[in-house]
Amino acid sequence: MAKIQLLSPRLANQIAAGEVVERPASVIKEVLENSLDAGATRLDVEVEQGGTKLMRVRDNGGGIDKDDLPLALSRHATSKIYHLDDLEAVGTLGFRGEALASISSVSRLTLTSNTEESSNGWCARTEGRDMEAELMPAAHPKGTTVEVRDLFFNTPARRKFLRTEKTEYNRIEEVVRRLALSRFDVTFNLRHNGRAIHNWRAAQSQAEQERRVAQVCGPSFMENALHLDIERSGLRLWGWVALPAFSRSQADLQHFFVNGRAIRDKLVSHAVRQAYQDVLFHGRHPAFVLYLELDPASVDVNVHPTKHEVRFRDSRMVHDFLFRSLHQALADVRPQDRLSGSEPSAVLSQPQAGVSGGASAGEFQGQEAMRFQPQGASRPMGTGYGGGSVAAPSMDGYRSLYSVAEPAVAAAPMGLPQENEEIPPLGYAIAQLKGIYILAENAQGLILVDMHAAHERITYERLKQATDSQQLQTQPLLVPETMAVSQKEADYAEENRALFQQLGFDLQRAGPESLIIRQIPVLLNRANVEQLVRDVLADLLQHGSTRRLQEHMNTILATMACHGSVRANRRLSIAEMNALLRDMEATERSGQCNHGRPTWTLMSMTELDKLFLRGQ
Repeated sequence: MAKIQLLSPRLANQIAAGEVVERPASVIKEVLENSLDAGATRLDVEVEQGGTKLMRVRDNGGGIDKDDLPLALSRHATSKIYHLDDLEAVGTLGFRGEALASISSVSRLTLTSNTEESSNGWCARTEGRDMEAELMPAAHPKGTTVEVRDLFFNTPARRKFLRTEKTEYNRIEEVVRRLALSRFDVTFNLRHNGRAIHNWRAAQSQAEQERRVAQVCGPSFMENALHLDIERSGLRLWGWVALPAFSRSQADLQHFFVNGRAIRDKLVSHAVRQAYQDVLFHGRHPAFVLYLELDPASVDVNVHPTKHEVRFRDSRMVHDFLFRSLHQALADVRPQDRLSGSEPSAVLSQPQAGVSGGASAGEFQGQEAMRFQPQGASRPMGTGYGGGSVAAPSMDGYRSLYSVAEPAVAAAPMGLPQENEEIPPLGYAIAQLKGIYILAENAQGLILVDMHAAHERITYERLKQATDSQQLQTQPLLVPETMAVSQKEADYAEENRALFQQLGFDLQRAGPESLIIRQIPVLLNRANVEQLVRDVLADLLQHGSTRRLQEHMNTILATMACHGSVRANRRLSIAEMNALLRDMEATERSGQCNHGRPTWTLMSMTELDKLFLRGQ
């Protein structure tokens, strides 16, 4: 074996560059983060040939003193941390002090800066083959300019791994986009090959911030986005989440920031995926721009060389906060929220023949539902699923679900909307198409509803509410089931036996690597219990929480709701269609069925006029 010897500074920096400087986009990221840490409010980025020829970043930050310029190009030299305790609460984007040294080792770098106290600026130049910085005076306003030329000129093997100019530029643009989303208070300008590409001005108000998000993520995202701002237990989550109908085939529009730092974290992805699970179509991905703010001491950002991953000190609390916040925000979306961009107070000027009277959300429960009952309909089995075990609703469709009136009352004529009466968000039913779709007229135009999908969601939500109100029912196994597990899993199950009892399981340890299942939830009596327990243990060990049981129960309830919903070719009266529309307006997640399919859509008068070339 060869003798141990110290690496030369040049070779050490080039090895470090392999971690920090992967491609031109990596350089832009590191330099821009330094500028933001320096308090810059304006950043000008200029690149040529995808960054391989030139990358120049100018900021108006605090600047660097003359004596500190050569030191800034040294390894592990930084002004952001001084003691070990500073790592416990890192509040800056960069802190290791190796970015500029790594970049200068594989490029021709010029660092020019000036401070408010200095009368003139200074410039430090260095090249990869000569690590000594050359210092000279230079005219420069307050701030810093970093110029990087001929990236990887002295490491041809690394240069061969670069992609085409367009690909490398696209990655630079993505870095600038991500940072523009992270700091609304900063102006960003981007030029490529002498051509201005982006000019994002600082945004202060929410309207200005939404304009920048629309510029970065596309206007269609903001048109389908829901703004949220939730704060609890020292955690704040704010930003924008797209409605489930605006899903993506890839996870390419997901931006998550922790204290201003863009991250990709498994715990965050898991919480978001669970929040969308009940409303997202299979194989689709949600879109979001979210910001999590918490005490810097509660998050460790020093777990990955590129700082794309973080570690939360209380991961269970963070996961639960993210899931509950997003889950409730999506549940609270109603049709009226999606239609809020148009006139919310529109009124019906002329009553339509054959259209039943509008009713407020939930009006069909109890006595008020009587006026929607057609004459001669029979008494139903009931609309509630509470009391006793949860059962699937009647297979007779929406007619039996809302037939709750006495025959004498049912004979009363159906009301018509009065003049100047406010139109409900989903309007009034006017017809049924092919026994599948409901056509309704609202203030904006034509509403089309998939009646099976809509009724399926309504039934599903009622089943879940009934299950929750009865709490979790359990049953002992006639023959207890023994399962083999690892010692770690057995220890965890034994230590958290009370937690499993809350989930409806009675687990007892039978040996160093075995467990006995003595009790399970009633709704899961036909499930693969052993596999379910293994999945629950895996979730608890990895994420500190689990929704496996709830997901299995919801799957069963979704199947019951699907079979118990009104089927295609079922003819409904105008009154029954209006009842369905009003229930959709009152039901959580009514925009999607249990499988994530949309339940309704709007064709505005503008779209209809365009379709028929009216006014052209």
